[in-house]
Amino acid sequence: MVNVHEPADDVRVPRAQVGSSPQHLLATVLGEYLDSSDADLPSAAVIAILREFGISEPSARSALSRLVKRGLIATRGNGRPPVYHLTPWAIARHRSRMRHFLTFGAHPPPWTGAWVQASFSIPNSGQAARHAVRRSLGALGFVGLYDSVWIRPGSDAAPVREALGDLLQHVAGARWSVLHVRFDEESGPHGPACAYDLTSLASAYSDFVERYADLRVAARDGTLDPAGALVGRTSAMDSWRRFADIDPDLPEHLLPQPWPRQRARETFLDIHSTLGSLAQARLVEVATPHWPDAASWLTHFQASTDEPTTDRSH
Repeated sequence: MVNVHEPADDVRVPRAQVGSSPQHLLATVLGEYLDSSDADLPSAAVIAILREFGISEPSARSALSRLVKRGLIATRGNGRPPVYHLTPWAIARHRSRMRHFLTFGAHPPPWTGAWVQASFSIPNSGQAARHAVRRSLGALGFVGLYDSVWIRPGSDAAPVREALGDLLQHVAGARWSVLHVRFDEESGPHGPACAYDLTSLASAYSDFVERYADLRVAARDGTLDPAGALVGRTSAMDSWRRFADIDPDLPEHLLPQPWPRQRARETFLDIHSTLGSLAQARLVEVATPHWPDAASWLTHFQASTDEPTTDRSH
């Protein structure tokens, strides 16, 4: 049975960790509050922003360096101290990911009963290849139904077909196949849901609701100051975004009932929507002494009933 796991994200983007690393936290903040590659971002402003989260200056500089290596940010010119900007690639990716995070769970996808199955056989001498295949399948949203039989809901088989070909075409004795399948007893005890640790996922959703209950009340009551709003809103996003990657979004008839995702989603959206302007104001406050144009560039994503847009009311 597969446990709730961290996704294998694009190799150039820092992965989520328990207790976010400075580079992951910086990527989250930039993705939430800076939506233009034209903005010149002084390193001193970044250091001041990360200080709000208890990140030291050496760790902040290390985070900047790592995000440059990953292609999320780049330096502008050769001045000292350096000035950074988000890359167009990063902007496009941030917008796509934010749309995914903010709309996840809003509308269950139409269910057709279609699954993609990937099966493989690798000789005992191909242990490294076996591990690589399992990592790749997990990154593509597959889970192990049996030892070498992996499944995921949906009908798009092209990514897994390409991945298996790339990984196994030169492995002597390896065989693999990709199929479109339907389960005769989809909701039975031997159906696809048994491959997922839905109990742990449900518990994680319930824990999220409990963890952020007080913050939600404070946000509604207007008792948070801007600094608390920034840290709280960022923490809630950092926690919620993991669900959008690890939840397989199974149809309702395969889920234990009651399923707590909707309560978690409502908790997150309440915090995220209510605290957006306060969090943005705090960022402007701490960044402006080092970045006079901060108020012209800092913004925040806002969930809507349709798709998220950035609030540019400043």
